Amino acid sequence: MGKYLESYNDFNEIKNMNINELNLFAEEIREFLIEKVSKTGGHLASNLGVVELTLSLYNVFNFNKDKLIWDVGHQSYVHKILTGRKDQFETLRTFGGLSGFPKKEESKYDMFDTGHSSTSISAAVGMARARDLHGDKYDVVAVIGDGALTGGMALEALNDVGYNKSKMTIILNDNQMSISKNVGGLSTYLSELRMGTIYNRFKNDFNSTIEKIPGVGKGVVNSINKIKDSLKQLVVPGMLFEDMGIKYYGPIDGHNIKELSKAFKNAQKVQGPVLIHVITTKGKGYKYAEKFPHKFHGVGPFDCDSGEFSSSGNKSYSSVFGTSLIQAAEANKNVVAITAAMPEGTGLDGFAKKYPKRFFDVGIAEQHAVTMAAGMAAQGLRPVFAVYSTFLQRAYDQILHDVAIQKLPVIFAIDRAGIVGQDGETHQGIFDLSYLSHMPNMTIMSPKCTEEMKTMINFALTQNYPIAIRYPRGGDGCNIHLSPMTTFKKGKWEVVSEKKGKVAIIATGKMVQNAVIVKEKLLKVGIECTVVNACFIKPIDKNLIQQFIDEGFSFVTIEDNVVTGGLGSLVLQFISTKSSKTKVLNLGFKDEFVPHGNVDILYKIYNLDVDGIYSSILNML
Repeated sequence: MGKYLESYNDFNEIKNMNINELNLFAEEIREFLIEKVSKTGGHLASNLGVVELTLSLYNVFNFNKDKLIWDVGHQSYVHKILTGRKDQFETLRTFGGLSGFPKKEESKYDMFDTGHSSTSISAAVGMARARDLHGDKYDVVAVIGDGALTGGMALEALNDVGYNKSKMTIILNDNQMSISKNVGGLSTYLSELRMGTIYNRFKNDFNSTIEKIPGVGKGVVNSINKIKDSLKQLVVPGMLFEDMGIKYYGPIDGHNIKELSKAFKNAQKVQGPVLIHVITTKGKGYKYAEKFPHKFHGVGPFDCDSGEFSSSGNKSYSSVFGTSLIQAAEANKNVVAITAAMPEGTGLDGFAKKYPKRFFDVGIAEQHAVTMAAGMAAQGLRPVFAVYSTFLQRAYDQILHDVAIQKLPVIFAIDRAGIVGQDGETHQGIFDLSYLSHMPNMTIMSPKCTEEMKTMINFALTQNYPIAIRYPRGGDGCNIHLSPMTTFKKGKWEVVSEKKGKVAIIATGKMVQNAVIVKEKLLKVGIECTVVNACFIKPIDKNLIQQFIDEGFSFVTIEDNVVTGGLGSLVLQFISTKSSKTKVLNLGFKDEFVPHGNVDILYKIYNLDVDGIYSSILNML
């Protein structure tokens, strides 16, 4: 730890540093981030890119009263360091430790909990209007990335703030990346603005020179400034924002503390909304992160010197999905793939290279992705939308209104379903069964092992209704081998073990593996059980359940989802109409948000590990 960071205690000290000291401080912060994140894992490249930006914000604003909101919030590590949490970085993203995102309960300087993109401007507008209604005096600052700006909610907020002229500062952190490389018209527009720095420099130099001509200069400049807006529209960068009613400054070097501080001070003087466009380099200061920013976006522990990551060697569900979809596309020219700014994360990067014309990255725009998929399906294509569980919930209305009502054959490949661990409440994929299961016409499936993925995708592509396939982060995660199903019939479950005893353990997805281990553990104490793979969460296998009821079985359901509205709820609802005496135990997550932490620790806390399931079944019996 360098001398500035070692002695640093309070962000008010930043205002007393000169530019040289601030630049040295920035270097120390970068070294600190690389060292700490290499041990804990976390979001590295995005945080390395905002070191000077964050220092400049604290150099100008007073966040004891001013409000700072980070969009998504994965780039708030420097902010956390500056607000008294540097000594807690050993605990980053561990259970009970520092969150990887802003959290109000963690610090009074985290003004708003964030985790999903495109929310910051809306939240900032709300705070600015609350300030005005209360008659208070403080600045409101929202930091949003160029990737997050593609989200419809951000554009809705810009439209509102520009029309109503709320005083606030929007920092557009333009690193030309979200997680993967940005796409779309807005990204192209911002690229043109970056190239427009030559115009800005010429304009400033020209005005300065003309003004120095005695008796002539100011009059000429004033005449130039009265040029019609129609001509200005053709040559002035930032007119999109200006025409929306938002004062635009930029582009500005996002690693120049002096220039950034000057721009922020100017923004404070404006009585209305200001957007400051800053250009940063994702991964700045660490050569591996600069070269591979998407690889170092969200990382596990790695070696600082080599930039190498350790690998489990197991095939992930994402990679198997990607390979399987390529094979399906070879056989069916109507298969198309869609992602919302995450081709690598969802395993679609290979598909994008092989079938570029059949691959569509819409940017951070899940709602648009779903309805676009519906339009494709309506015209005979077979769209597959690969998306994380936590992000698909943002498109609830589009799934219901545009896909399910019309019974369109859209496939939702729901990655990161269930617990994802260190990213915490905003990213745990434990709600998808609940928000999909009550939709008419929706079928939900889940493979019990990676080898089942290909067969499940091929089945889904032959059906003429919407199907959601949910699967967890990573690979199979245990040493037992489960024989994959080779065929599927809608609503029919698989009896994994020979039917024995009087307890049916109905599990879905990765929980089937735990159920098989629990079965063997129960057998050692003389309790025989039957394990069932609920490969279909909806519809459930009512015929099989009825057979178990008729034979006097008790039921245990296990799912990597909240119990409310999930597999257990569907099973319990059916059983309640058939028998009032049958015992049913539903195991899943409680009606609460699951915090960040190691996946194994979280399963243990919620009794969804092998020992927890085992104990719960013993208690029921």
